[in-house]
Amino acid sequence: MQRIALLTSGGDSPGMNACIRAVVRKAIYHGLEVLGIKRGYNGFVEADIAPMNLGSVADIILRGGTILRTARSDQFMNPVGRAKANENVKRFGIQGLIVIGGDGSFRGAKVFNQEYGLPVVGIPGTIDNDIPGTDQTIGFDTAVSTAVEAISKIRDTATSHERTFIIEVMGRRCGYIALAAGLAGGAESILIPEYPFDYDEICDRLMRGYRRGKMHSIIVVAEGVASSLEVGRKISERTGFDTKVIILGHLQRGGMPSATDVILASRMGAKAVELLMAGETKKLIGVRAAQITATDIDDALSQTKSIDMELYDLAGVLSI
Repeated sequence: MQRIALLTSGGDSPGMNACIRAVVRKAIYHGLEVLGIKRGYNGFVEADIAPMNLGSVADIILRGGTILRTARSDQFMNPVGRAKANENVKRFGIQGLIVIGGDGSFRGAKVFNQEYGLPVVGIPGTIDNDIPGTDQTIGFDTAVSTAVEAISKIRDTATSHERTFIIEVMGRRCGYIALAAGLAGGAESILIPEYPFDYDEICDRLMRGYRRGKMHSIIVVAEGVASSLEVGRKISERTGFDTKVIILGHLQRGGMPSATDVILASRMGAKAVELLMAGETKKLIGVRAAQITATDIDDALSQTKSIDMELYDLAGVLSI
């Protein structure tokens, strides 16, 4: 193994740059050459590829986003596009590929490995924390902290104006951000796709709080559950409370990564290089019980990551 390439794909997440830095510096430390592929699989197909050195990753460890940029690639989803990417593999002498991204990014790497045999290693970089085979993904901790900070600020206004606020957080079809942010932020109710919710139960909880003197409430809604605007409208109609809706949106993806995400990204990036040097392929990096692990991509993608319902139950108990 003399030359490897890396790309970031899918949605950006805080800590991706720290991971890029770790890959580049770890590889150079061991005498490998590193190529950066710009704009994900689009750049792979279109040969938007350039050498990276120590200076390429200077001062990016705490920077949000990804210096390699990211984009969706319809071209790479068809055989013609992947054939063009393979021509670039031969043209640039790429002997291994590291993909930092989410579920779709890993499926693309898996298919390319099956078709052309290029060794690939995936690193989970997504705020959603929905990748099987790892307790935590790069960017999740930062996104939760961003959401909790927003909840804290909104609660000040909710208290001042005696209002109920519906706060929608990201997470696609999973409720990890909503659950973690809602528990850490002391939300009265948390709505996640993994658990059915009942408007009567939510409103009863709000009314019980009102009767004991509570004049404000926070409800956290995962974007994959329902329209937060609809949730706010129905709660307002049933309770008569002044209800406002806040959608945090892409605010959760940006900003300086937390120390936890930087350390995790650095460890995962270094491990990915080690695996390629050892001749491993089609592996997904993860963290389990604070230890960096490697899982077969096929095994990981065949599973569904389950949310910790004990945390959900705890949030309900603590919000009474």
